[in-house]
Amino acid sequence: MRGAARVRTFDKVIAWNRQAEKLSKLADAAAALGLPFEAADLARLGAEADVIITVTSSYAPVLLRDHVRPGTHLACMGTDTKGKQEVEARLLQDARVFTDEVAQSCTIGEAQHAIAEKLIEPANITPLGAVVSGLAVGRTSSNEITVFDGTGVALQDLAVASIAAEAAIVRGLGQEVSI
Repeated sequence: MRGAARVRTFDKVIAWNRQAEKLSKLADAAAALGLPFEAADLARLGAEADVIITVTSSYAPVLLRDHVRPGTHLACMGTDTKGKQEVEARLLQDARVFTDEVAQSCTIGEAQHAIAEKLIEPANITPLGAVVSGLAVGRTSSNEITVFDGTGVALQDLAVASIAAEAAIVRGLGQEVSI
């Protein structure tokens, strides 16, 4: 949520959790960003949200296709492992799917079930790097549902960590440590 708020303006945060008591930490984070927070059921979440971020290790889909309206962007950031599933496979069939690593998305990521059910093929998944480098297009219409399946590529994580460490040192917030 903090990352999304750095690149896009939001009016409010609405959230759902199977364990509603766990929403307090998210409410605190929203407040720190100056955003109003509201707990909601999945139907309301899907009806109102422009961006949905899923963070779960579920083995059954939590968010269904019928929950998501046209134009919504989903960032599926939960645990990736064989069998896990955050969103219904049919949702990927009706969306443009982007990922950090196609092979991981197809085997341990959010696309694994849609691939197994033959709803999409690996060729239907666009690497985010191809979009960033101009080799592929991103969203093509305001009604298009887009899904980003963040699978966690270690090399990308290291590159981001390196940039963050350098920025911290420049700002006097970090230091080099000899090992």
